[in-house]
Amino acid sequence: MKLPVFTIKGKKGDGKAELRDSIFAIEPNKTVVYEDVRRFMANKRQGTASTKERGQVRGGGRKAYRQKGTGQARRGSIRSPLLKGGGTVFGPEPRTYTVKMTKKMRQLARKSALSLKAGDDDIIVIDDFSFDEPKTSKIVDILRLLEISEKKVLLLTAETDINVYKSARNIPHVQVLEANKPNTYQILDADVILIQQGAVDVLQESIESTSEEAAA
Repeated sequence: MKLPVFTIKGKKGDGKAELRDSIFAIEPNKTVVYEDVRRFMANKRQGTASTKERGQVRGGGRKAYRQKGTGQARRGSIRSPLLKGGGTVFGPEPRTYTVKMTKKMRQLARKSALSLKAGDDDIIVIDDFSFDEPKTSKIVDILRLLEISEKKVLLLTAETDINVYKSARNIPHVQVLEANKPNTYQILDADVILIQQGAVDVLQESIESTSEEAAA
């Protein structure tokens, strides 16, 4: 698969970027994509919610009032779940929500997500660019000229570029990542994947090399 390489002026350049069909043109496995997104969301949960059952609540060492003659229920403890300040019935306890997937499945999910984006023409390759200093207006201009300023954009760079990162961090719908970092959720969450030309090989090598390791 070949895609035109756009300039920062929003025009098509003379060159083309070669995207591997083994990554960007496979039959998407939506089940694996779902499982990987579920894994990502579950692993973000802290699992620290905690409540006290009646055996853990302070108080209730003696009978609150006499058994008969009060007109109230026959209570043996103020720690009853029916009373304010009493214990909780079947409340949440600290736990881990961690979900695991094999490396091979995670890479298949990433390939499937990228193939879905490529199939919907939601991948744009742009010339490598960098700034001498952070400047948000420059990123805004690039997005406007590419006609994607109103979309959620995932910008992939070949390596860490602090000036590009700082230029985009104040734009709510733009996220900047190194090309070997995005996961399945981040790929699907973006409306458009904007890839610097030099980052294409980095992205492809990061996926293919991991797939080979998993197959070995």
